[in-house]
Amino acid sequence: MTEATVLGGTNNVFDVEDDDGHVRSCIIKGKILKGVEGYYNPLAPGDRVIVDPDELDVDRGRIISLVPRKNHFVRLNQKGNAPQLLAANLDLLVIVTTPNEPPFRPRFVDRALVQADAEHIPAVILLNKADLAIDPDVYDRLSDWERIGYRVMEVSAKTRKGMDEFSRLLRGKLTAFVGQSGVGKSSVINTLNTDLNLRTAGLSQKYGKGSHTTTKGTLFHVVDGNGENRIDIIDTPGVRRFVLHDIPAEDLALYFPEMEKIVGTCSWGASCSHTHEPGCKILEAVYAGVIHEQRYESWRRNREEIETGSPAD
Repeated sequence: MTEATVLGGTNNVFDVEDDDGHVRSCIIKGKILKGVEGYYNPLAPGDRVIVDPDELDVDRGRIISLVPRKNHFVRLNQKGNAPQLLAANLDLLVIVTTPNEPPFRPRFVDRALVQADAEHIPAVILLNKADLAIDPDVYDRLSDWERIGYRVMEVSAKTRKGMDEFSRLLRGKLTAFVGQSGVGKSSVINTLNTDLNLRTAGLSQKYGKGSHTTTKGTLFHVVDGNGENRIDIIDTPGVRRFVLHDIPAEDLALYFPEMEKIVGTCSWGASCSHTHEPGCKILEAVYAGVIHEQRYESWRRNREEIETGSPAD
């Protein structure tokens, strides 16, 4: 038996890498893995597993069990109505967005921040395509995320703006990239190491939306620009909508840092819905500009979606 890291895979076949760097193609023993019941997919890049190597083929084996995860990043797969594992055992989550091409989608970023916070995964907001013209409203949201404690970085995979600083941030960490289709996750990874040459694609001219060039999550070992430092990156498939998973509506405000410290101080106490009650400290903070009105709207729409099960935007 040997312990290995899942690099990627589909259905019941996964590529895993042991600590000596040997990669095997493995199936799950019995096709059912204990501890992952109820998930859309049993394993994700970054998972650690116990492998029984094939005695006749050194490049094959069977996955016997899952090593307990320190964390996992998921989204609700609406088609399968089950949580979909995107990455596991992360040190950092990079949420990639753009000022345009495709359009800036701050509510996607807010959702990913909430899901990361629920798993205690540190998150960085990465504005790619910073060579494009940036609308003041985009800067307004970026500065607000910084104000409430998130790190925001601006890069351009096209011009390499900010890429050296970003590369230094990733060293020594297992990092997953998440973002909508077309924001340039694969392009950023290619810029970190041009030898990878991950497939990229342009936007739909009709809709300004990206196509799914990354169809499954994969863990890559990247050697950064100076050739001395290895970076471990999980490139996840682009998604159009990110739906939260396993976060109760009544707890949602606890994952908005600017709201969390106010929760419980309203005149109505824990029963306050933060939507209309007199003496609601969260509403007062919104009116005073302490909580950005768009962050409040993001909280409100997500809570509505959790309560009703229907898309709120």
